[in-house]
Amino acid sequence: MALHYNIPAPRVKHACRKDTNLHDLLKRRATGLLPPIQMCDALSRNVSKDFQTILANCLAHARRKFVELVDRFPDDCAHVSNELATVYKYEAIARAEKTSPEDRLAYHRLNTEAVMTALEAWCHQQFAEMTVEPKSGLGKAITYLLKHWKELTCFLKVPGAPLDNNICERALKFAILNRKNSLFYKTQGGAYVGDLFMSLIHTCQLSGVNPLDYLIWLLKNTKALQSSPHTFMPWHYQDQNR
Repeated sequence: MALHYNIPAPRVKHACRKDTNLHDLLKRRATGLLPPIQMCDALSRNVSKDFQTILANCLAHARRKFVELVDRFPDDCAHVSNELATVYKYEAIARAEKTSPEDRLAYHRLNTEAVMTALEAWCHQQFAEMTVEPKSGLGKAITYLLKHWKELTCFLKVPGAPLDNNICERALKFAILNRKNSLFYKTQGGAYVGDLFMSLIHTCQLSGVNPLDYLIWLLKNTKALQSSPHTFMPWHYQDQNR
C-alpha cells in the first residue's frame, strides 16, 4: 500500500510537528505488516525516526522547482518539464489500462526508466561542463533532483509506488476549505467533530457515494451503528442500499 503523507497541523492554539503526526499514524498500523510506501516531499521532518517505511519523494514537487524558474532559464526548464511530461504520459496509460502494481512497474521500467536515466545524466552534465552555476536557482533545482534521485525514482523499483503526492495535496484542499468556512475552531472537541465530518464526506466522494444520503443513512441506523460501526463505513453504503 502507498501511504501518502502530508497531514496538516490541528486547528487549535498549539501547533503539532509533522513527524509527531506521522509517528501517531504509523503507530496505529497492525503489527506484522510490511513497511508501507511513504510518499511525501523531501523535508527531513517527514521521515519517521521510529518506524520503517519505503520512502518515495514527490516528482511534482521536483518539477515545480523548474516551473518556477522558466522565465529565467526557459530552455533548461522546458527540457526537464518535457522529460517529466513523458513520464506522466506513460503513467496515464498505465492507469487507463488499470494495470496491477507489478505490471505497472514492468511497464515503467520498459518505457520510463530510459527517460529518467537520460534526465539524470543531463543533470550531471550541466555541472560537469560548468554550464550551470550550482548556487543559482537552476543549480539548486538540479541539485534537489540529484540529491533525492533514489526517492524520486521509487516508482521504478517498488510495485505500487506513486509518482507524486498529488492525491494528498488534493485531499488537503478539503481541510483548508473546512478551516476557512469554520473561521477556525475554539476547542479541540469542535475541531475533532469538524474533521470527522470532513473525513467522512471526502471518503464518500472517493467511494462514489452521495455524502448527504450516507449521513442520513447513519442517522436512521444509530443503534446498529453503535454496535457495529465497521459495517457502516462509506464503502459499505451501496452494498447495503441496493
